[in-house]
Amino acid sequence: MPFPRGFLFGSATAAYQVEGAATEDGRTPSIWDTFCTRPGAIADGSSGETACNHLHRYREDVALMAELGLNAYRFSISWPRVQPGGRGPLHHKGMDFYRRLVDELLERGITPLPTLYHWDLPQELEDDGGWPERATAERFGEYAALVGDALADRVTTFITLNEPWCSAFLGYAAGVHAPGRTEPAVALRAAHHLNLAHLRATEALRTHPGVRVAISLNLHEVRPLTDSHADRDAARRIDNLANRIFTGPLLDGGYPTDLFADTAQLTDWSFVKPEDIPNGPVLDLLGINYYTPTLVSRPRPGDSAVSGEDGHGADAASPWPGTDGLVRFHQPPGERTAMGWTVDAGGLRDLLLRTARSHPGLPLMVTENGAAFDDAPEPDGSIRDSRRTAYLHSHLQAVEQAVAAGADVRGYLAWSLLDNFEWAYGYQKRFGLVRVDYDTQRRTVKDSGHWYAQVARTGTLPPLTPA
Repeated sequence: MPFPRGFLFGSATAAYQVEGAATEDGRTPSIWDTFCTRPGAIADGSSGETACNHLHRYREDVALMAELGLNAYRFSISWPRVQPGGRGPLHHKGMDFYRRLVDELLERGITPLPTLYHWDLPQELEDDGGWPERATAERFGEYAALVGDALADRVTTFITLNEPWCSAFLGYAAGVHAPGRTEPAVALRAAHHLNLAHLRATEALRTHPGVRVAISLNLHEVRPLTDSHADRDAARRIDNLANRIFTGPLLDGGYPTDLFADTAQLTDWSFVKPEDIPNGPVLDLLGINYYTPTLVSRPRPGDSAVSGEDGHGADAASPWPGTDGLVRFHQPPGERTAMGWTVDAGGLRDLLLRTARSHPGLPLMVTENGAAFDDAPEPDGSIRDSRRTAYLHSHLQAVEQAVAAGADVRGYLAWSLLDNFEWAYGYQKRFGLVRVDYDTQRRTVKDSGHWYAQVARTGTLPPLTPA
């Protein structure tokens, strides 16, 4: 069946992962620039200093999108590029890049979907405490106002934050993402101030008539290992920390009370002020990022509290405050990607349907979905990444099924347009529809990119192999 009329088929990137030009035009360091200098923080010792050189090659990359028939591009704006240090007036030389990018997209008929924050907090703000400090949310609101003033005449939808769960819990509890701190109670404060940052940005952006505000959450499809009360309670705890800690205040009028009870040994949540909880809708669209489901149980006798199979490594600190001894993660069965993540398209379908039923009337968009595989060029230069094509096919089918069952899904953005700097993995993992030779910066469309182009052009799913 065809996807709905007006459905967006696009791709996504993030500033630090693709732009390069890390020290050009007045850009100051972000927490990722600093984190990359920490010995052992990045698997291959690399950084995003050059990445895909997207800042200088954006016209080539937009032309590739147009060639593939994509009609949407989600990119992020580098906060330290447009407001160095995270304070003060707009840095016009930095913002000029995004103005040019948006103009190029619009000329090609591609909808720009800028994300204001994809993890690159200005280092100066981290030096003052970072997201655990309330002031950072206020600074984010000021930054959002500057970006809105610069782009709202040509952009209709802004995404405020990308995956605040990762910012809070991988950055401040597990320490595997920048800024690399391992302070569980502090991570809970960070999560709240990220929610507050979204609220402040929404207030600023809605001063521009016609602007829609979204957020991209990596909502977890959490499943109990068995139907036992203990395993269902483990799933409830992770659902609170992964999902409801954000959907509660942003969509449901407040934090779940059992989240407070679960984490009472860490914090009394006194940093939450009554005025921090919005009285009305603060989302016009909810972006959902999905890669793999989460399978949990209560630890059995002899089990370790956390198995290391939650995707963050057995040696990493836990990104789940308040769950020590209460939750064990399991690898769901099935094929795995190069990240070690189980391929399970049914999880995306179920997540979309559950979100649609719990929040009727809220438009949804899949703002990230994709897979890393160890694909390499053939002798003729082509990249025959059939596993990625199959992944995209099954997950687009899942979206199709969710739409058919009544979910109001407005678009699907493949992660990622380009192979890029994959955070703590460096350049070891490739998610792109387009291969990047990092030595020459040559772009080559993979077979999955050609297949996805057929989807974008026709609005239907072609077969996996030629008829």
